[in-house]
Amino acid sequence: MVTWCWRPSVKGSGSRRGGDPNGRFKELMWYKDLGAHANGEFSMALIQANNLMEDQSQLESGPLSSVKLGPHGTFIGVYDGHGGPETSRFVNNALFSNLKKFATEHQEISADAIRKAFLETEEEFLSLVKTQWHEKPQIATVGSCCLVGVICSGLLYTANVGDSRAVLGRVDKAAKSVAAIQLSTEHNASIESVRDELRLLHPQDSRIVVLKHNVWRVKGIIQVSRSIGDAYLKKSEFNQAPLLARFRLPEPFLEPILRAEPSISIHTLTSKDQFVIFASDGLWDHLSNEEVVDIVHNHPRSGIARRLIKAALHVAAKKREMRYSDLKKIDRGVRRHFHDDITVVVVFIEPYSMNRSSSRSSILSIKGGTPSSPKL
Repeated sequence: MVTWCWRPSVKGSGSRRGGDPNGRFKELMWYKDLGAHANGEFSMALIQANNLMEDQSQLESGPLSSVKLGPHGTFIGVYDGHGGPETSRFVNNALFSNLKKFATEHQEISADAIRKAFLETEEEFLSLVKTQWHEKPQIATVGSCCLVGVICSGLLYTANVGDSRAVLGRVDKAAKSVAAIQLSTEHNASIESVRDELRLLHPQDSRIVVLKHNVWRVKGIIQVSRSIGDAYLKKSEFNQAPLLARFRLPEPFLEPILRAEPSISIHTLTSKDQFVIFASDGLWDHLSNEEVVDIVHNHPRSGIARRLIKAALHVAAKKREMRYSDLKKIDRGVRRHFHDDITVVVVFIEPYSMNRSSSRSSILSIKGGTPSSPKL
């Protein structure tokens, strides 16, 4: 029997597009086929593979600060948790509020305001770990990748820690096609430049990255080099008993091994920029940037996020020499052996919205993956 253990949260007028204001459930999937945001339309979908849904996500459209005449636009967040759902849930509830706080202080959206929002969210979660450490030491081993997009005043800000990805679809009229342009920088030890960065930051540690079972891992433990949470690799005080021995390093460390500093890019939108796909690595494990952009370009907007997940699952099934119909019958928990939790948010950008500094329309707050009771 296929069941879910999470619920979405939707508020606002922009959620009514497509006849499913609260999104819909189908087996292990939640989806919102089409909605309106301040700069166009969006499609959103999630599918669960873990026993507890570790991916979280949100789209916020409208005010981006607490000032009445402050910046308006669209905020997209994809949070891919690991070790448990606690960090991704925390980020889903805290990061946007922190961005609004710093945007209010700066009186604008900026790369610095986004960076401060990431670091503030990190500090708040590490404070939570400290308060729960003795009763729940394993919370120190829970973390989350964090991918954020902000569309405001004709600019698209992309900020990332971890290995989720944002890809832009841009029309190439000469070639009569749509080009795939990756906007985000990934932090995974499988990438040579990431390993070089880690060795540069930790010159005295010959085992800062270790090839283990054919997979590069930081300290032989984790693949991502940046995250929110993972306190046991940020502060030595959380890398000792009562933490389980398998998470403890043999020697204390003075500097954080993982970082929460986001890589941020700023892209000036043009009429050639059609859409952006924000997704957790569960999608990119099975589909290339070009394949994803081609699917979005060649199919209707409504239900496109769901279509991308289905395409990824077809590939996942083929890799295991099984039928897609048989994969769909596998329940969460066991399903993780075949694919990861997958979150996809496709944001379409309308040309008329490019240079607007603000908009009072399409005020919306939608969150997918809000948890309820775990399966017993």
